Amino acid sequence: MIYTGKNVREIAFPLGGIGTGSISLGGWGQLREWEIMNKPNKLNERNKYFYDVPKHTFFTVKIKQENKNDIIKVLQGNCEGDFIGYGGSGPMHSGEGLPHFRKTKFVGNYPFAKVILQDVDVPVDVTLEAFNPFIPLNAKDSGIPAAILLYHFKNTSNKTIEGTIYGNLRNIIGDPEKEGKINKIKKSSNLTGLYLTTDKFKNDSPKYGSIALSTISKNVKILPKWKDDRLSKFWQMLELDKLPEDKGVAEIGTVAIDFKIKAKETIAIPFFITWCFPNFEKYWDASSNCCGSSSVNEIWKNYYATIWENAWDVAKYTADNFDRLYNETKLFADTLFSSTLPDYVLDAISSQVSILKTTTCIRLEDGTFYGFEGCHNTGGCCEGSCAHVWNYVQAVAYLFPELQRSMREADYKYSMAKDGFIQFRLPLPLGKKPDFEMQPAADGQMGGIMQVYREWLITGDDKWLKGIWQSAKKALEFAWKYWDKDKDGVMEGMQHNTYDCELYGPNTMMGSLYLGALRAGEEIARYLGEIDNANEYRKLFEKGSKWTDKNLFNGEYYEQKVNPEAHKIWPKKYWPENMKLAWRKDGKDDKFPSWPRWQYGKGCLSDQIIGQWYAEMLGLRYFYSKKNTQKTLKSIYKYNWKKDLSGHANFLRTYALNNESGLLICTWPKGERPGYSLVDYPEEIWTGIEYQVASHLIYEGFIKEGLKICKGVRSRYNGEKRNPWDEIECGHHYARAMSSYALLLALSGFSYSAPQKKIGFSPRINKSNFGTFFSVGSGWGYYKQKIKNNKGILELEIKYGKLKLQEIAINIKAKKCFAKLGDKQIATEIKYGKEKTYIIFDNVLTIDKDKSLKLYFS
Repeated sequence: MIYTGKNVREIAFPLGGIGTGSISLGGWGQLREWEIMNKPNKLNERNKYFYDVPKHTFFTVKIKQENKNDIIKVLQGNCEGDFIGYGGSGPMHSGEGLPHFRKTKFVGNYPFAKVILQDVDVPVDVTLEAFNPFIPLNAKDSGIPAAILLYHFKNTSNKTIEGTIYGNLRNIIGDPEKEGKINKIKKSSNLTGLYLTTDKFKNDSPKYGSIALSTISKNVKILPKWKDDRLSKFWQMLELDKLPEDKGVAEIGTVAIDFKIKAKETIAIPFFITWCFPNFEKYWDASSNCCGSSSVNEIWKNYYATIWENAWDVAKYTADNFDRLYNETKLFADTLFSSTLPDYVLDAISSQVSILKTTTCIRLEDGTFYGFEGCHNTGGCCEGSCAHVWNYVQAVAYLFPELQRSMREADYKYSMAKDGFIQFRLPLPLGKKPDFEMQPAADGQMGGIMQVYREWLITGDDKWLKGIWQSAKKALEFAWKYWDKDKDGVMEGMQHNTYDCELYGPNTMMGSLYLGALRAGEEIARYLGEIDNANEYRKLFEKGSKWTDKNLFNGEYYEQKVNPEAHKIWPKKYWPENMKLAWRKDGKDDKFPSWPRWQYGKGCLSDQIIGQWYAEMLGLRYFYSKKNTQKTLKSIYKYNWKKDLSGHANFLRTYALNNESGLLICTWPKGERPGYSLVDYPEEIWTGIEYQVASHLIYEGFIKEGLKICKGVRSRYNGEKRNPWDEIECGHHYARAMSSYALLLALSGFSYSAPQKKIGFSPRINKSNFGTFFSVGSGWGYYKQKIKNNKGILELEIKYGKLKLQEIAINIKAKKCFAKLGDKQIATEIKYGKEKTYIIFDNVLTIDKDKSLKLYFS
């Protein structure tokens, strides 16, 4: 995760809170992609009023020298990449034409980024450390609208050095309107800064808001407004070493901090860029409508604006809690990156949780978590917490379970009809009547049942489960109305899905999720005493599983059995030719005239057993025969993984090319490819599916193959051609990529049941010396095991929160076990299963923060 040279070109590291938007840190230390005003803003050079970088917003340092000219440098490395930009004028908004540091290194271990700057002419080395609080299980502090910049200055000389750091911030509020902008100095007990707002717009307007640039440092001077906005005047001001006393008229202000560094010492100077734009205006546009989005504007209040009144209020909270916010974020980062997983795996996991801090994600006024699929340059891409895309996301459930649960609650409260029909795009504002003209998504609706089970396992919240179960049961049993009308455990009816089409007839992509929903439903029903329901779900599961192995497995993988009449089970208004979106009218396939378009038939689909992938994480075991499951995964890797795409023909969106590697969505190794298949997506490469298949391969023991896929993804996102913190698929920061968290679960063999107070680890790599981060609903921490000469030590340490535990499962045949919680010896019993050893404690243990449970075994 170290980037230099041409590999810093595309870097945009998001700094912001969950549901607040963000400002991105560029690869040489510049601030770019200011996306804080409730909408995306990617390289928007066509907008003459508001570029992706507010004009002249950057940081500069001045170093005083005896008997020499003072050194003045922008606190950035040399610019890389395209110098054309901005209508042929060349880049000019972030101090590009001014002197920069000659050497740059970018280190990105999300949630921290470091930009290391060096120059032979400058007697200080500079490290910019940037972050926004990211504390699992603490959604409030992980949702602060702030970018925190810590400039570390190391004096490399043998003399004391004096200097000044200057931070500029332009008032962009209300752009393109020029009137009403207010720039003023503000001070609190421990905080000084520049506060920018407007009196042009009322406080209920989408254009109303505030921004602040503040610091907890001493020796602060502030110029609220430049005399004018010419860069030459700013430079003269630095050369004269004096901020003008008279106020100017420009929209740009400067915060300056004087400093002194003794020889060989290091100091740190913090800046907080905070913002508050309370009124969210629906920002998706016509380009989203292909997926059934609405272009009607609505306005509501951001959740963070119910906590903080304005940007200065945010800054005060950040300053008052700075040490804790920094330390707890660093504790998470240090714990995660201490894991003994390959670097590119940790990179895949950490980089994609950054999606939570981008404009892909929103928190609605009541705190409900909501997401687009991704983001276009200036608008949301495909609204509504889309059920079939967010179905892949695993990170949120483990890191912020309250947010994940709010998605399920909102779906069942606002998007579901009385008969269990769920509109897979949540309408906004909350309470707006759903549009039931589109079919429900079979994959999203069935995956939602498995998510209810997952959320309960992670939190153990029986009250929540009982409160949501009747809705979940209704959603599950809706399958018997149109998808599995004959109740044989197989979906024969037409099924809408994540490929934006309808699949006709039985297939294992929908089928495995349906079986997963039945199994999850069985477990929940049995726990809640609904034995008849549990038995019915189990009966359908067994019938569907047996039928599928017999009828859809072709010896290598599972096929789709196309039924051209599958739409007739549905009312006519849901037949594709009668649906309101014209491009989705099926028509006929030219190679198989009796078929509707978009089927895959004998294709080898990468997603074909996604439900079994879910099952691995939830401990639901095999939906199909283990032998067939493993053969299928091997076939997906054999036929769909391309080590080199130089000879690959792709007909739609290009997410990988040339000599890069990637996993294709679908191939036809046995021929008989339809003329129209899966909306022309098969040749594309979607990272969320790559991570899904990679982690599933790892679960089934194909470690090398799974790791190759993961490494292939991150090799493409290396900073030269693509931003490492922006995996794209129909938009930037695409939510599906948060399936990467499953890599951690698979490689660690993690299992957990809060209701049963059981946890398990079965490492699949580095077994003799293994360590991993883990997180559940009540706490997070670190597990490690060391094994040598048939003896070993296991340690479970809680870093945040607490953990109640009565059993731990390991993949080590322990004959004797001695346990200690802190200094206290714990009585244990050993039981042996087919694949695991179970260490059972006489009583329920409570492991608190900074406490550890140690097991010594032989």
